[in-house]
Amino acid sequence: MDFRQKNTKFLFPVFVFIFLVIYSLTAPFLQLKSYNIMNKLTMSNKIASSDVVLIVIDDKSLHEIGRWPWKREYYLEIFDFFENYTNAKLIGYDGLIMAPDNEFPESDKKFFSKIGKFKKLTAGVAFSYEDFEKGIDAKNYDEILKTKSDIKIIDKRSKKFIKESNFKSFTALQKEYFKNILSLGFVNVVEDFDGYVRKAAQLVDYKGDFYPSLGLLMYGKYTNIKEFILTDKYLYGFSNLNTLKIPVENNLGIISNYICYYKTKDNIYSHKKYSASDIINSYRAVKKGKTSSVNLNEFDNKIVFIGANAQAQALLDIQRTPISENFSGLDIQATNFDNLITNNFYKATSPLYNFLLCLLVFVLIFVLANTMSISAALLSSVLAMFLYLFFAFFMYFNKISISLILPELFIIVALACAYSYRYLVEDNKKIKIQKAMGKYLSYDVMQNVVKNIDNISLGGKRADITVLFADIRNFTSISEKMDANSTTMILNEYFSALVPIIEEHNGILNKFMGDAVLAIFGEPKKNENHALDAVRCADRMLKKVKYLQEKWLDEGKPKIEIGIGISSGEAFIGNIGSSERLEYTVIGDTVNTASRIENYNKVYRTNFLISESTYQRVKDYVDVITIKDVVIRGKINKINLYEVIRLVK
Repeated sequence: MDFRQKNTKFLFPVFVFIFLVIYSLTAPFLQLKSYNIMNKLTMSNKIASSDVVLIVIDDKSLHEIGRWPWKREYYLEIFDFFENYTNAKLIGYDGLIMAPDNEFPESDKKFFSKIGKFKKLTAGVAFSYEDFEKGIDAKNYDEILKTKSDIKIIDKRSKKFIKESNFKSFTALQKEYFKNILSLGFVNVVEDFDGYVRKAAQLVDYKGDFYPSLGLLMYGKYTNIKEFILTDKYLYGFSNLNTLKIPVENNLGIISNYICYYKTKDNIYSHKKYSASDIINSYRAVKKGKTSSVNLNEFDNKIVFIGANAQAQALLDIQRTPISENFSGLDIQATNFDNLITNNFYKATSPLYNFLLCLLVFVLIFVLANTMSISAALLSSVLAMFLYLFFAFFMYFNKISISLILPELFIIVALACAYSYRYLVEDNKKIKIQKAMGKYLSYDVMQNVVKNIDNISLGGKRADITVLFADIRNFTSISEKMDANSTTMILNEYFSALVPIIEEHNGILNKFMGDAVLAIFGEPKKNENHALDAVRCADRMLKKVKYLQEKWLDEGKPKIEIGIGISSGEAFIGNIGSSERLEYTVIGDTVNTASRIENYNKVYRTNFLISESTYQRVKDYVDVITIKDVVIRGKINKINLYEVIRLVK
């Protein structure tokens, strides 16, 4: 059986499977790509806070101050400048002091002894999934780390959101530096599976305790918020003047949120940037009583982030972000803090919301495409895509990260599925219609109509054909002795037996006329041997009727005899009737002759008569008895008839 003829209800599980496969393969990736696209498209109105500035150890700094690594007392100059010579509010250092400076040990000693004097300073630490290296007193390091943060996290999450942390250690900072520095926040960067940084980690669960990020710890100092509340979906902070509400995600011990990036001028920095050399030179000038090259007032109440990003000497610190492939790692820390002080966060829609949205879009477009005209459905789908695009922009402007590409994709998928379904359903209907019409028309006539569906018209052609008439003897008197149901059953069985024989011999059933059958050979199925096909068909029909006679006698039904008349020649074949109602039929002397020949079976007590024209075409294949000089109504001259006794080939 043709697949298209099967019940189309089996298509729905297929479409559900297609939906689920496409969603599972594309949802995570397209959700993240949507975030990238929408960040770029909506960032023109997002300007970084002027209260946050960057001090960068860049190529200019290396050229002016000296090659890397610097003496660590250079850091002291930068820290001291902002701590004591400006009115900067806070200092954040995005750096890890891990290895000793064997080249300048005195500089290291000076750095470690003075680092604890900087109250505005918060430096970096990084957590690791690996154990501490050998020789590190892990227990002692863990105890020291607990003293480097003065904020408290109250965990009010439900059990399903509490995940076991995979962090086993943190960077083993130089011991004297680690002991003396007053404040440490982690600077781990969260990368998605495609390498982009879209989220900021705010808290890390390390051995049962929460530790804040560099940005969050500085925010606590900035606002004097010492206590934060963590729930299933939000991180809260409250003070008399400030309220913080961060939509967060829980992932294996990391509490993170989507970053709201700001517009950049150079695709690297979104906050105002100063070269570290300018700060060091200004510091040295001020110490000598000279004029600073940098206006000290520029840093009043500013939050300063210090870090490295230089092309030379492996100091390049860039990350792939939604707004740039070369965004400063230092600026990510600054952007996180900026988001915190402005309460500027994206809230991502849940996976369940995205799934239901895509499912709704898929079902809606699928239904529209199956209930509307193709042009209307396509127009509606395009309109839906534009409306959703505007909706997505509206949501992003309101800081809700919603998938842009995924629902648009499923509009297209729904259209493809809908038109596949529509094609199969309509094709199935066509097959059913053709089968139904085949009960009223010959299959070949019906196929010809379907093939030329756009060119159906009155008219036809003259063609050389053979016409076969078969009629039941005295059926009127027989039927009068039976009820209507019995008569119908006999006729149906009779016709059901003969029609397949006609089709097997390349003939077409033109019509039933009461108890008579009119069949045509040679058109529309082209066949040069149509006369022989008709004769062989008649022989088979008579044998089939003989079988039915025996069967019906056993069933107590009346004996039925048939007569067959066949004539060959030219006739008109085609569509006749009106423009509203057509009939495919055959007209002409050949048809009339076949009908009248069949009637002579009653006169000569025969069953199978053929005309002269038919005989001349099949004489090598049949044994006959000639009936000479028969007068046929409508013909001027007498003709010979031939009773077919048997087929010889």
